[in-house]
Amino acid sequence: MKKDPFKEYLRESEPDKASKSYAWSTAIGLQAVDGLKPSKYLIDTAIQNIEGNITIKEAQNLIDNYYEKRPAHLSDEKRTEEADKVSSRIAEILSETAFSFSPNEYISIHRRLFQGIYNYAGKIRDYNITKKEWVLDGATVLYGSASELKATLEYDFSQEKAFSYKGLSMDEIMRALGFSATNDIFAENAWYFRNALVRANYTNLQKDVHETTEYLELFLKNLLLNEKNELHNRNLHISGLLNEGKEEIVDSKVDIRSKKVNIQDSKVDIESVLSEKGSAFSVKTTVHIHRLFEKFGFDEVFGRSAVMELLKLKSSGASKLLSNLIQADIIEAVSGYGKGKYKFKRSV
Repeated sequence: MKKDPFKEYLRESEPDKASKSYAWSTAIGLQAVDGLKPSKYLIDTAIQNIEGNITIKEAQNLIDNYYEKRPAHLSDEKRTEEADKVSSRIAEILSETAFSFSPNEYISIHRRLFQGIYNYAGKIRDYNITKKEWVLDGATVLYGSASELKATLEYDFSQEKAFSYKGLSMDEIMRALGFSATNDIFAENAWYFRNALVRANYTNLQKDVHETTEYLELFLKNLLLNEKNELHNRNLHISGLLNEGKEEIVDSKVDIRSKKVNIQDSKVDIESVLSEKGSAFSVKTTVHIHRLFEKFGFDEVFGRSAVMELLKLKSSGASKLLSNLIQADIIEAVSGYGKGKYKFKRSV
């Protein structure tokens, strides 16, 4: 999506419309974490619900009927169907007030979200998993053993229930239960939130990387305490190179704020784009992509010579980088500016 279709409701509408808008925005933001994009039909249907023309159940029925008449065959179509159906289910759950803090509720939510989409909906997995993470440079966090998941889940919930927050300051209860989902901080930073959870559960002594909650705390302070901490995915990468690249750009007096494109305001993190495209770039290439994006954004055109100058690459290196980005669907060729000109490709 090029812009948030619900923003006008968040800013100007009565509380009921704003609440529904937050729920839909958050639901769609969560899909973006896994590289899933909703269809225009889903957006239009969501707006009907926000306007009060249809209920959330009617919205879900419309979406289900839409895909019954148009069964998905290609993988991209199936992912869009998943994004639409799960988004509507998340929006419904976020609109409800009833909630039970228990393992059964947790499993029930999983069933509601993925029933009819995955055959393991509402089931505790019986196999071990790994998942490559961009923020860990392709490594994975250690997931719980399948044989111990049920016991671990029950233990964690019991420990949380037994803990008393009485007498603690708000800053001390960052893990407090029951914050409102009607907050666009979560909707707009779902990918950062997920990466923060990953960093809170990863240690690699050989690389001197230790699990840390500092990034998660920044997010929660914005969410719960209305602080204004900057939330950039590049800050979470274990290599630290992405931050170094940022500092070099600032040192070379490239004023990003003066650009027509403001990365923060665009609501589209370049990390989200990289995740969505499913590319497994090296850290060095990822640094190059960040530098290009911060220089040119989505709107400015660039060519091989500009890449060579900005990244200090030879002609062959710049050509190879551009070729890789085209193949990964990160950039696209544009006409009207001369031969060999490109722009970053927006999500739609």
